[in-house]
Amino acid sequence: MKVLLADDHTIVRQGLRSLLENKAGVSVVGEAVNGREAIDLTRQCKPDLVIMDIAMPGLNGLDALSHIKVECPLVKIIILSMHVEENYVTRALRSGASGFVYKGSAFDDLELAMKSVQVNQTFLSPAVSQVLVDGVIGDQEERVSQCDLEQLSPREREVMQMIAEGSSRSEIADTLSISVKTVDRHKENLKEKLRISREDNIVELAISFGLTDSFDNEY
Repeated sequence: MKVLLADDHTIVRQGLRSLLENKAGVSVVGEAVNGREAIDLTRQCKPDLVIMDIAMPGLNGLDALSHIKVECPLVKIIILSMHVEENYVTRALRSGASGFVYKGSAFDDLELAMKSVQVNQTFLSPAVSQVLVDGVIGDQEERVSQCDLEQLSPREREVMQMIAEGSSRSEIADTLSISVKTVDRHKENLKEKLRISREDNIVELAISFGLTDSFDNEY
């Protein structure tokens, strides 16, 4: 099985590579440090499986997951993250993830996930499954609606993440190969669709949607 690792922490990638390459029949064919690189390396390396973090700069793992599944639908993707909130898990599964493993779990969980995806089964760590169960049977607190996120286009989500990470208008334009005027139009669309008036609100919502976070708390 050819595996691509996507995580912005070098020590995590190195640890995973060491553990995985001790497994018979597993070969790590590439390492990505952000979502955009994960998409590019998936095209180049043609892995069977991508093991991907959520909180990565530039393009988060959930949006990278959506891109990869459109371009390479046969590639299996396992999300490996400390973030196991219900909205992260449901977004990942709806976007085509074959597994969701809690980073605080033992390596055994990742091994089980890899075996499951090889036979076209979905694997969730016990901690992740519990989050979904709690969401089904518990009282649903009022929160930012996922409908708000789902009405955004993929490009609008990319712009939203880059705004939240402090990128300037010109930096966003250069990265996405669009004009500054187009960036401004995306900003206005975001404000209209999300019913907000200030750019600070974009940052707050990007974090609540799981598009970005401080990245300092991801291990």
